[in-house]
Order: sequence, then C-alpha cells, then structure tokens
Amino acid sequence: MFLSQLKAGGVICRQGESARIVPGFSSTYDLAKAAVEAGSSLAAVIESAGAGETVDLAALAASGKLDCPVRHPDAAHMFLTGTGLTHTGSASARDSMHADTVGMSDSMKMFRMGLEGGKPKAGETGVQPEWFYKGTGVNAVAPESPLVSPSFALDGGEEPEIAGFYLIGKDGTPFRMGFSLANEFSDHVTEKINYLYLAHSKLRPASFGPEMLVGPLPAHIEGTSRILRGGKVVWEKPFLSGEDNMSHTIANLEYHHFKYGLFRQPGDLHVHMFGTATLSFADGMKAEEGDVFEVQAAQFGLPLKNPLAHASSEAIDVTTL
Repeated sequence: MFLSQLKAGGVICRQGESARIVPGFSSTYDLAKAAVEAGSSLAAVIESAGAGETVDLAALAASGKLDCPVRHPDAAHMFLTGTGLTHTGSASARDSMHADTVGMSDSMKMFRMGLEGGKPKAGETGVQPEWFYKGTGVNAVAPESPLVSPSFALDGGEEPEIAGFYLIGKDGTPFRMGFSLANEFSDHVTEKINYLYLAHSKLRPASFGPEMLVGPLPAHIEGTSRILRGGKVVWEKPFLSGEDNMSHTIANLEYHHFKYGLFRQPGDLHVHMFGTATLSFADGMKAEEGDVFEVQAAQFGLPLKNPLAHASSEAIDVTTL
C-alpha cells in the first residue's frame, strides 16, 4: 500500500493499479494522528474510511499536484535528518573526499565501525552512525518542484536515498508511518574542503516521494539515479539500499536518532534519511541549472523528479534591537 499527499489537501491511497482518495482526511499527517489515537494501523483507518473517488496518480504527479508524502502543518515541527556511511558501497565515495596523509580517514574509520557494530543482536545496542541535520519542514520540497541551491553554494548535487517518516505520539513514542524515495541534495564541494564543513554542506533542501510505502522496508532495493539535461540522460547509475546492502540495521539507525528526548516531542514529524552509496559528484559530474534529478526504484512506485535551480544572492544584515 502506498500513500500520497495532494498539495491542495487530500490523501491518496494506491493499492496495485488502483489509486483512490481517502475520504475524511485532508493530510497524511492527520491520517497518522487518527491511527495513533485509535491505537490502530494506517491500513485499518483507511479501510474504515471507505473507498473514495479514483484518481490518475501519475497524471497528478506529472502536473506537480503532489506534495511530500507527509508534511507537518507547522514547518517548525518537521525535522529533516539523516545518517551517512551506512551502505556497503558508501565508503569509497566519501573516502575519496576525506582521505588524509597519515592513514585511514575518519570516513573510513566510521564506515568500519558500522561494519563491525552496526547490526547488533537483539537486546544489544549497536554503534552509532554518522548523523546530520538538514533543517525543518521549510527545506522539504515537493516532487517536481525545484531544488534550489543557495547563491553561496559551491555545488548542488543529488543523493538518492530512502527516507522514513515518523510521528511522535502523546507519550513520546515514535510511530513509523512508512518509507519513500528521497533526494538528499547536498553541496559536495563544500564538504570536500574539510570534513568539518559537512554540517554546512547538508543545510540544503531535500525532496521526498511522490509515494510513501506503508509497511516494512524491503531488505533489497534496486534503483537508478540519473540526471537529465534538455530531456536527455547525461549521467546515470544504479544504487542499492535496504538492509542487505547496509552496514547498519534500520532499527539501529532509528534508535540512535530517537534516543534523544529532543526528538520525541509529542506531535512532531521526523523525516530521517538512511544514506546513499551513489553520487554523480564522485564520477566528476557537475549538475547545471535546469538539469532534472530523477530517483527511481520500482518498489517505491512513481519516480522522484526535481529540477535544479540557483538562488539569487541576497544581503544578510543583522540589526541590533
């Protein structure tokens, strides 16, 4: 089962080829809140709501009418975060940016720690991963909408990932709603200058969707990341995800995020990205304004597409009160 959110309000549920409006709900956030308060599942709440009108989901996506699969009504209570160096193919790309002259880079050390302790046995606590903050819901971009690179950025590159969506219940319990495709847009040139610039490089928009898979994450995910210029593919590469291709379990990544009480505040929405192993930047590719990033994986329904745009420069003046 897949869920999508209409920008104009409304929830779409797709099962197989049939996509229908879910009656009685204006957002997937409200749908999730209803499920939590009823002590039920999303599927059960949707079933009890009945079958609404049939819609053409692909046409809605192509016309830019779909939003991120879940969005908090108050952007300040929607947190975008993620983890890196979590995939078995991720170390080489990052290590090439951060190798030192003494020996093993910090990136490779972190990757090795994940291989050795990222998949703990039941009852054990695994090693914590690299973690980063991307911002609030202000930085959450809908499918088909531009990913805007700030004027001061040195680069704007894609990162094809899987993201998990979590609603925090009244007692502080995180409830996982589902998973979607994500483009964790970053500035890899800034990151390459110095690893301590990683935090700066991640403060960029990210896009999610168009569909959210409800249920467990598939253990093996095969997808394709590509860049289109003038409608033609100028770069393309497959990517793998799912725990079969990761050095951490999803449960371990979730634990090390939600172990902080800050991230268990009732009503908050968290979108957490689980890392990538494929970067066009690692292949020497530089995206240009107007290029379209496309992230596709059959297990997640419709592809995620976003054009690249560049922001105009602006003066930032701090005024004394």
